[in-house]
Amino acid sequence: MTATRTIAAAVMLLLLAGCSYRPLYGSSEDNAGVAATLASVSIPEAKTRTGQIIRNDLISAMQSGRSGEERYSLNLAPDVKTTGVIEKILPATTRRAVHISVDYELIDRRSGQAVHKGRTFSQASYDVVREPFADMQAETDATARAAHEVSADIRTRLAAFFATQQ
Repeated sequence: MTATRTIAAAVMLLLLAGCSYRPLYGSSEDNAGVAATLASVSIPEAKTRTGQIIRNDLISAMQSGRSGEERYSLNLAPDVKTTGVIEKILPATTRRAVHISVDYELIDRRSGQAVHKGRTFSQASYDVVREPFADMQAETDATARAAHEVSADIRTRLAAFFATQQ
């Protein structure tokens, strides 16, 4: 059984080497790599707390302390809504959800043209316990969770875009 698995793994590796597979964030001599291109994206200051969370996540994930030419600019337009999920017949909602949708646009600074646009969203729910501070903190935490998911999705989409452009 072990020999069969070893042979199957070797065949899979040979097939994989024959295709044009390459790591998304890898770099080689003939290209600068997606990671270097992601580091060249600047993100303007955000106007809202949710926008700040998304921006900070993207900067941490994409730039990693690198400095250099800022070839692209990423404009973000987050929209946050809170809705009731489970409602009791009696007074109030017992479960709520924070829904964040973000329209983003990647601008090439050399040409001033939008080279990539998209929209992504995330939703996080939380319990309402009818204690003002606890409810406020639960909503804040749910908003942060959804913002982290959105920023990870934007980074992945930008990396995929840059990988197909090289």
